[in-house]
Amino acid sequence: MILHCVLMKVRSDAAAGELDSVFDALAALRQRIDGFLAMTAGADTSFEGIARDHTHAFVITFRDREAHLAYHHHPEHEAAGQRLVALCDGGLAGITVVDLDDGIQPASAST
Repeated sequence: MILHCVLMKVRSDAAAGELDSVFDALAALRQRIDGFLAMTAGADTSFEGIARDHTHAFVITFRDREAHLAYHHHPEHEAAGQRLVALCDGGLAGITVVDLDDGIQPASAST
């Protein structure tokens, strides 16, 4: 499985509700992309105090790289991504993306 982890520094003047709207648009892609398994999103709630400048994050679980690439190239993802960049402090500089491949296929993908 692929874990697509996105950390953001959202601008303090970002319009209320706009980030949730972007998260909703991304989550809606689960219905359109085979292998988009789950998404979790929200504000940082860490008690450790080492989130650096990141205020929000989301993680999407994909069955495999093929599903991840289908998401990456989907026009609705591209549109939501542009909206997300506009909400972040410094634009793209306010976003960190890390993808992890755990090498495990979900049970439903086994033959």
